[in-house]
Amino acid sequence: MTRSRIATLCVALAAVQPLASADAADLTARQVTEELYKANDAAPLDFSKRDLAGLDLAGLHFKKAHMSGANLFGADLTGADLSDVDLRAAKLDRIVAIGARFDRANLAGASLLRPTTATSFEWNRSESPSFTGADLTKAQLFGVFSGGSFAGARMSGVTLAPQSDTGFIEVLWRSRLDSADLSGADLSGANLSHVSLRFANLQGANLKGARLKNADLSHADLTGADLTGADLSLADLDSTRLAGTKGLDTATGLDTVRNRDKALN
Repeated sequence: MTRSRIATLCVALAAVQPLASADAADLTARQVTEELYKANDAAPLDFSKRDLAGLDLAGLHFKKAHMSGANLFGADLTGADLSDVDLRAAKLDRIVAIGARFDRANLAGASLLRPTTATSFEWNRSESPSFTGADLTKAQLFGVFSGGSFAGARMSGVTLAPQSDTGFIEVLWRSRLDSADLSGADLSGANLSHVSLRFANLQGANLKGARLKNADLSHADLTGADLTGADLSLADLDSTRLAGTKGLDTATGLDTVRNRDKALN
């Protein structure tokens, strides 16, 4: 390569560099790791509204950090512990959440679209993220959460339906919570249209006014769940356990339910 071409290349790279820097995260993964190492639960770090997109944060313990409004798009959170972390209105789209823990975290109004939750096409409970006792009020979720724990979670007004609400979004046309634990969860007013809840544990769940249109509830356990005013239009109730459910007679769309005769009362 001639000197003139090398000089031209250097000028071109110098011109591009500011653009790359402008798109970079606020902190490096190393800086986040060092800050978290020095932090403790009594004096949590404040990463609110920080741009942490694309960082490798796998295995880190976030020690109740304040991260409301933070941008974590595409970050690797494999095995990370975000229990009790404030993630209100945070952007968590396309994160890697294999084995991540969000127990008791505040995810109200957060966006969690298309996360990676397994190392293969087949889900494994040991890899499923946990949201036990988390606050997901009015959060927007879409993806595969099969085998995950949402036990006791506050999910009032949460949306798990496809954005188009037609049951089709790219190659993944529905959220999947197959065999997930939603026992005691508050799903009042939630949009669960088209969601697959096969074999899910919904014992004692609050589903008042929830939209379950086209949901797959086959083999799910709704023992003691409250279905007052829920929309069950075209839902599949094949082998669904309905013993002790409340308000089923007030649910809408019962005349269109699939496999109602196969439900277990």
